[in-house]
Amino acid sequence: MKLQNKVALVTGGSRGIGAAIARRLAADGATVAVLGRHASAAADAVVAAIERAGGRAAAFAADVSDDTAVARVVGEVVKRFGRIDVLVNNAGIADMKFLGDLDRAHFDTQFAVNTWSVVAMTQAALPHFPAEGGNIVNVSSSLVQAPGTQLSVYTATKAAVEALTRAFANELGPRQIRVNAVAPHITATDMTSVIPREHLESEAALTPLGRLAQPEDVADAVAFLASSDARWVTGRTLLTDGGRV
Repeated sequence: MKLQNKVALVTGGSRGIGAAIARRLAADGATVAVLGRHASAAADAVVAAIERAGGRAAAFAADVSDDTAVARVVGEVVKRFGRIDVLVNNAGIADMKFLGDLDRAHFDTQFAVNTWSVVAMTQAALPHFPAEGGNIVNVSSSLVQAPGTQLSVYTATKAAVEALTRAFANELGPRQIRVNAVAPHITATDMTSVIPREHLESEAALTPLGRLAQPEDVADAVAFLASSDARWVTGRTLLTDGGRV
């Protein structure tokens, strides 16, 4: 298995894309730290599914926008599993507002969760990467390439994530730490279940492959970037959108 004896930390790992990533990395042999904002039955269910399949995992809880909580939870993961080889910065929120309704709280909250958390988690995890290097995979969005109405701030947070991805790849390359990102379009999760069915059908029709993404579609791309199959890939954002953009 390509991630045998590796330890992976997945933020936002209790549901949706994050849960699929956690299950896929475990299937590839990684021991997985499933990080959610709160202790939850959902996180426990992801861990249970991994263990039933013969893998190893544990649930952890922290607000990734809180520096103190980030430092604490990374310490807990390392105490439990000894190190970190793969960090997946997946946690995020998406709140919709028209330009005229934007306010500072809306802006600050999304940048704290979607962008600053990438910095904070990476800073906290780096001392625990082994000497031979490792992998960081950030989750962006195809909206960076084709912004949508009412999602200007969310899109800006993800554009910043892609910029950080390129910059961190350059800085961490000498340590043999690769940094990449995936950029999915609308994915069938509980987060997107509130989108009107007509809009989802329209998006599927506009996608060359004729459907919406499933969380596993994105998880497979993350697993590729986290593996040695992508050993010569760093500083890149992989559009995982079925050709929609």
